[in-house]
Amino acid sequence: MKRQLVSLAALLALALGAGTASAAGDRRWEETSTAHTGTLGGGQGLASRADGSLLYRGLADIPLDLRIRGWNHIGDPDIANGYTFDAYQGPDTATSKMFAVTTPAGKRYEYVHQLDAGEKLNNSFATVSPDGQWLVSGEWGDQNRLQVFPAPLLNPSTPQTGGDLKEAGQITLDKPVRDIQGCDFVTDTRLVCASDDATGTLFPESRPLLQVDLDRKLDGRPVTGAVKSLFALPQRSVCTGAFETEGVDYDVRGGTLRAQVIQPGICALSTTVYSYRQVTD
Repeated sequence: MKRQLVSLAALLALALGAGTASAAGDRRWEETSTAHTGTLGGGQGLASRADGSLLYRGLADIPLDLRIRGWNHIGDPDIANGYTFDAYQGPDTATSKMFAVTTPAGKRYEYVHQLDAGEKLNNSFATVSPDGQWLVSGEWGDQNRLQVFPAPLLNPSTPQTGGDLKEAGQITLDKPVRDIQGCDFVTDTRLVCASDDATGTLFPESRPLLQVDLDRKLDGRPVTGAVKSLFALPQRSVCTGAFETEGVDYDVRGGTLRAQVIQPGICALSTTVYSYRQVTD
């Protein structure tokens, strides 16, 4: 009976969007607040600045010159050392993907990665390791890996005015993930990733927030990552239909985790931003 009560409590917590249930003394994510942003100007991702404010990205944020050249999708961004990293992808016929890096002074440099054999064109997000040396990104669909690149500008191995960007290895996952829309580092060896998978076939939760624990810090060589589901991202709206998970951000200065979910149906112009903090049971 005690075990059944614990399971019921866990299910209730998930249903309320409060975060994961855990054993006594463990740390879990607890929902603390909810905000909203316009989907066109902020529904693809977000990143926290050094002053605590948030940078949002949406399809309306693609500069005209990039759109003219075919970069028609922008992913979940990241900010590292004052540099903004944006992930771009092109049409279904694309043979490359692009990362744009904007300096603190506002100068933008473009780094193009030619697709390797078997690599999907998707460029869903960009997140930079805490040491500023490595950029992690990911593809759409079912994947057993995350891609690792030297972080443009911040890693001295990259050209300093834009250019070609080659993969520096990958994170091999111990179980498959599906439709990852964004990841962000929590520590040197831990990422959180937002999945848009609503099937419940890979993980019990619908649209889960995943945790990926690396076997060591990124160093440009292959590493492995252990994946587990933390909790289902909330799907709350006055409208009915299919939700869509988008970007995720962890603000290391304040310890706040944020995740975005686009509302369904006629409410799709609004994206909900859920905030969480870790608490100890």
